[in-house]
Amino acid sequence: MAESKRYISQQDLKSHNKLGDLWISIQNKVYDVSEWSKHHPGGDLPLLILAGQDVTDAFVAYHPPSSWLHLDNFFTGYYLKDNSVSEVSKDYRKLVAEFSRMGFFEAKGRRVMYTLCFLAMLFVSSVYGVLCSDSTWVHLFSGGLMGFFWIQCGWLGHDSGHYPVMKNRRFIRFMQLLVGNCLSGLSIAWWKREHNAHHIACNSLDFDPDIQSIPLFAVSSRLFYSLKSQFYDRVMNFDSVARFLVSYQHWTFYPLACFARVNLLAQSLLLLLSSKKKVAKREQELWGMVVFWIWYPLLVSCLPNWGERVMFVVASFSVTGIQQVQFALNHFSSSFYVGPPCANDWFKKQTEGTLNIMNSAWMDWFYGGLNFQIEHHLFPRLPRYHLRRISPLVMELCKKHSLPYNSASFWMANAMVIGNLHAVALQARDFSKPIPKNLVWEAVTTHG
Repeated sequence: MAESKRYISQQDLKSHNKLGDLWISIQNKVYDVSEWSKHHPGGDLPLLILAGQDVTDAFVAYHPPSSWLHLDNFFTGYYLKDNSVSEVSKDYRKLVAEFSRMGFFEAKGRRVMYTLCFLAMLFVSSVYGVLCSDSTWVHLFSGGLMGFFWIQCGWLGHDSGHYPVMKNRRFIRFMQLLVGNCLSGLSIAWWKREHNAHHIACNSLDFDPDIQSIPLFAVSSRLFYSLKSQFYDRVMNFDSVARFLVSYQHWTFYPLACFARVNLLAQSLLLLLSSKKKVAKREQELWGMVVFWIWYPLLVSCLPNWGERVMFVVASFSVTGIQQVQFALNHFSSSFYVGPPCANDWFKKQTEGTLNIMNSAWMDWFYGGLNFQIEHHLFPRLPRYHLRRISPLVMELCKKHSLPYNSASFWMANAMVIGNLHAVALQARDFSKPIPKNLVWEAVTTHG
């Protein structure tokens, strides 16, 4: 006689959401991923953020069909008894299955080889301009070219972090270390940790590190309440210094974007040198960073004087600021919330927190495909060259379920971001209101 199924309630599942006690549900089967969180390829943060919930949509979005074969290793024997699936989730899962059947998630390796050849051309051209020319203008152009090279490295690293861009995984790892750590100075491990948290908790003020820029920027007045960053594990103090800086953030946004790369370099080093954070293959990552901090200063030192050296560095960093602005356009003017994401609202939260940039197809390469940010957030494993193709289907699904599908031109998106920063800046300037000390009421009323 077959043994009857054992069930637990959503409330029972919700109690298993602490480090060392992490349970999740996928298609109503309950899994204990407490130990697996230490070995999870995507890091422990996604599991920590979503623990205690049914995470079927997030699992479908991030994992290939082969991952389903390993789930039984973590099955607790329990089933979720009171879980309901929304109509939008049903349609979303059907769409994922259809894309998988059509082979959309299978990347074509030759595209990566073309990209690597293009990157090699950019890098060699920049270095050649420094070493083989006496012209100040050529040196300035070479600095800008280096920045453009870093942007394209970023797009390739981004792609390889979301899906296997080639069949040979060892080559993918080598390529990540090369274009990320060695040539760009950015740790791939740091990027994966930060970027996964961003995707899972898109536009959560206390869980999404991409919008946690206090004291320099505040995308929402809710950040005036000194929220605790769950990613950085520290309070984002909104003090008098932060109030002053935020009051002028609509003026400082573009100048600071030119040097945002400094923060990325620092964050990479802080993670790799930290003894508190677990980093897979830390030695490889560190050696890659050493390579960068040897060749880049050495190249700069080959310039004839300090004026041109500073000019080269400023040019290379400023050009990469374009990429930082692109990231901001996708999220800084969208909807924000406080608290962890609700896995049952996966589709809704991803569409509410993102903005597409309208442009001609020939410019998709410039954006790294992230001009289709909504599609990318809903289908992160999908190669960028399919995003425009599936856009009408996503738009239709959003319309069917009365969900936002926000898009704007590049210039309008800039205006929207500056407009939001200006609105928050005006609120920060209201010195008649004291700096808030807590977020109890705000967190209760805005929790998403």
